[in-house]
Amino acid sequence: MPLKIISSMATKALLAELAAAYRAVDAAADLQIESVGGVDAAKRVQAGEAFDGVVLASNAIDSLIEAGRLVAGSRADLVRSGIYVAVKAGAAAPAIDSEDAVRQAVLAAPSIGYSTGPSGVYLQKLFERWGIAAQIQERTVQAKPGVPVGRLVAAGEIALGFQQLSELMNEPGLQVLGPLPPAIQQLTVFSGGVTVAGTQAEAVRAWLAWCASPATAEIKRRNGMEAA
Repeated sequence: MPLKIISSMATKALLAELAAAYRAVDAAADLQIESVGGVDAAKRVQAGEAFDGVVLASNAIDSLIEAGRLVAGSRADLVRSGIYVAVKAGAAAPAIDSEDAVRQAVLAAPSIGYSTGPSGVYLQKLFERWGIAAQIQERTVQAKPGVPVGRLVAAGEIALGFQQLSELMNEPGLQVLGPLPPAIQQLTVFSGGVTVAGTQAEAVRAWLAWCASPATAEIKRRNGMEAA
């Protein structure tokens, strides 16, 4: 029986590669991973949809544990991921090497985009802290759950996009400018958990333990993330 895992889009490519590599460790392993918008994934688990394991931002995992949907103590931290900035390939590249430079880039951009995930939540708060949220509101686009910000940037619908590197690096037609500078960078930890409703808890625990192990560090780096 396959292990049914649901995850956010941020870890889609990473988990696909980890699942393939895990078969070299356990030839009988059969993982079926569905990646959707993180908000939607959490809602589906909360609603009791049948999955064996979940990989989401750590705060979402904690909320599902508190709600009794995931097994207490089953959280396994897998990766950390920072927020990066992108423009359309060939577009002018604004400076992003300081907090003030990023603020000026946002103010100058004809349109700004972010996700419904952790990076988007953080950016909304950052713009509010800067006191520019109302000023840029009409120029701000929040990508729908499951839609990569980079896709909208490449299509010319967004001039300046912010998202996890893992969701930007494989989108064609983009120029990834780099990470937010340290003063305003936000690292999101993505974690796994075992569902209460699942029937293969030990198999999920074994897979998550392997995913969190040093053996997977290079795969994580290739996918724009670092070990948690």
